[in-house]
Amino acid sequence: MNELHKFLFEGLPVRGMLVRLTDSWQTLLARRSEGETLDAPVRKLLGEMTAAGVLMQSNIKFNGAVVLQVFGDGPVKLAVTEVQPDLSFRSTAKVVGELPGTDDGRLPLEVMVNVGGGGRCAITLDPKDRLPGQQPYQGVVPLHGDHGEPLHQLSAVLEHYMLQSEQLDTRLVLAANDQVAAGLLIQRLPVEGEGNLAGSQRNEDEIGVNEHFNRIAHLAATLKQEELLTLDVDTILRRLFWEEDVRRFEPQAGPTGPRFACTCSRERVANMLRSLGVEEIESIIAEQGQVDIGCDFCGAHYLFDPVDAANLFTGGADSPPSSGSLQ
Repeated sequence: MNELHKFLFEGLPVRGMLVRLTDSWQTLLARRSEGETLDAPVRKLLGEMTAAGVLMQSNIKFNGAVVLQVFGDGPVKLAVTEVQPDLSFRSTAKVVGELPGTDDGRLPLEVMVNVGGGGRCAITLDPKDRLPGQQPYQGVVPLHGDHGEPLHQLSAVLEHYMLQSEQLDTRLVLAANDQVAAGLLIQRLPVEGEGNLAGSQRNEDEIGVNEHFNRIAHLAATLKQEELLTLDVDTILRRLFWEEDVRRFEPQAGPTGPRFACTCSRERVANMLRSLGVEEIESIIAEQGQVDIGCDFCGAHYLFDPVDAANLFTGGADSPPSSGSLQ
């Protein structure tokens, strides 16, 4: 079951979230397997990004898409996760070249993405209803620490991002395999008790020194990736925080929980084709006999035969598609 759990530590300025994606993550990978197959280290990175994206969207309560991107000059040119306000998500990656071999299916970021040291992580907040002239907010951080040391894992990059951009101490544990993508987030906030769920206040004075956060973050850091992938949420929280007073809230699952969904559509593809112009589309038809557009996120294929293509520019685009237009 896909589930998101929120909790806080009574009387302390610390809150937490734990997400587990199972069937939705497996569906995403199954859709990808119909096209370009991703190597195990890339699947792991994409799973961790997906879990992190869900945590970040739920954490900021933003009415728009949260887009997490990692890009650089390694074989993995781009990996991206998009999470909507209703926690629906989609993820994909662009790989050019071959990855080094690995026995455990894991590779550090400096091998996959950040080979030349110029890799970046970007977090974009794209409002649902933009005002005229309004641009999405984007924060970009390098894939290395303050002293130029490479950050090997996505969790370390995002902890660094939260500290730089939000002045919030954060501990993040991420894990993924082909069955589960999961993440645990612990964060220090200046408000005590239930009010810390709002996350609307900042306090830079206690960065790195709040003893309550440091204690709880240390406990969270003892969670092994294998435990995060195999243990249920009740067991994880009990093992980590059995001495703490933890208040848990109703988990989000099912229709209100995280789930795979793609926003691609025939209409959006048609608009993209129109933007290419008549001559470009006619040249594709002449060469290939049809236009075949595949979605990198979900694997859906949108086929436009010569009649469909002509309708794009003659006002007949709203007519029913031919039988093979969507696979």
